[in-house]
Amino acid sequence: MLIELKDVRKKYRRDKIEIPVLDGVSMSVSEGDFLALMGPSGSGKSTLMNIIGCLDTPNAGEYWLNGQLVSTMSDDALARVRNKEIGFVFQTFNLLPRATALHNVELPLVYAGISSDERRRRAIEALEKVQLANRMDHRPNELSGGQRQRVAIARALVNNPSILLADEPTGNLDSQTSEEIMRVFESLATTGQTVVMVTHEPDIAAHARRVVVLRDGLISTDERRESFTSRLGL
Repeated sequence: MLIELKDVRKKYRRDKIEIPVLDGVSMSVSEGDFLALMGPSGSGKSTLMNIIGCLDTPNAGEYWLNGQLVSTMSDDALARVRNKEIGFVFQTFNLLPRATALHNVELPLVYAGISSDERRRRAIEALEKVQLANRMDHRPNELSGGQRQRVAIARALVNNPSILLADEPTGNLDSQTSEEIMRVFESLATTGQTVVMVTHEPDIAAHARRVVVLRDGLISTDERRESFTSRLGL
């Protein structure tokens, strides 16, 4: 199992008051799964995403990632796991405006000390995965919103992460472009890439193979796409 959460709990302290956010979440995600994480504001989905992404740690419970117990790791160890295992895609593309698509995708490899020839090879390969190799010499202002998000996805893929973690990846896109981006994620999932996506839009979640809904710090429903879409009439 790639991701294993066992009775994960998280609370924050504010003005000497403890505020529970996650109240005992247990969940497994297999390699190659495509999961959408949903829930109303305050449900705990952002906190759960941060724990899955090794940006935060639980107060209690266990989080196993690729056979490693990461819930008890130090910040430095978490950073190493994060850099190796997780690729992040955000609502905002966070691209360097003066750099080409190719150079934007190469950036994580620059920080990792990879040679220039190897960086270029792997960046082109990542752009090919999102059907954008033909625009690799274009800068962000020469690309559409959907193309910019595909560059951001390629950048997240360039280190061959175990998990692609997408936080509201279509939040800044129109409906047609959102569908385009979801087809990219679906295509990646068919090749075995594990995708965990946070969204508040049911029609976007319906592209995932599995939909987990959080309420009040607990998993409310965990169902396959067919059950989710049938229940909502999508």
